[in-house]
Amino acid sequence: MLEVEGLHAAYDRVEVLHGVSLTVGAGEFVCVIGANTAGKSTLLRCISRLIPSRGRIAFMGEDLARLPAHRVPGLGIAHVPEGRHVFGGMSVEDNLRAGGYALGRRADLETPLERIYALFPRLAERRDQLAGTLSGGEQQMVALGRALMLSPRLLVLDEPSHGLAPIVVAELHRKLVEIHKEGVSILLVEQNVAVSLAVAERGYVLQSGRVVLEGRAADLAADDRVREAYLGI
Repeated sequence: MLEVEGLHAAYDRVEVLHGVSLTVGAGEFVCVIGANTAGKSTLLRCISRLIPSRGRIAFMGEDLARLPAHRVPGLGIAHVPEGRHVFGGMSVEDNLRAGGYALGRRADLETPLERIYALFPRLAERRDQLAGTLSGGEQQMVALGRALMLSPRLLVLDEPSHGLAPIVVAELHRKLVEIHKEGVSILLVEQNVAVSLAVAERGYVLQSGRVVLEGRAADLAADDRVREAYLGI
């Protein structure tokens, strides 16, 4: 479904990604783990065409490098950025409906909206509440629900558990497993390595802008290098 090959990206002429390659197959749950400065968020921004890059990025066979960022969601890629970025002065429901903007005015937004409320009953209870008054965990639900309004083929998530309490993180990742079981492919970037490898099927380890390890998530979790560097074992 997604093919990234030989990807290079830079900020202010300082290269951050050095020939990164990865794939996400249809229906797969793939994670990318690594330290803060590994280039994980940069990788996702390149896929969403938010920053320029060199190399090949293809989605369902279509070359993303030729597309502007606003065309990417229409292909079926939904990006949940780090930091949630909800519209604080808008209601929960208006935030969710904004996620369906790329589908056009004639799109049926009621079906995905009800699906999101079923997935996150707390949002249904707070549908008229201003998003800026929600807790961090509830705002993350809004950000995730807003992305799901696209009914995406591929869900791209950047550090969704950042700053959340452990109990909220566990609930959030259970929801991601539910979404995946419905047939949505997921590319997850996380610093929470233990949780990422527990929910994903395959993984990549990014270090200083390069893929240094890849394989089945269970194999990475058992790898001594990963255990020592990221799991503290």
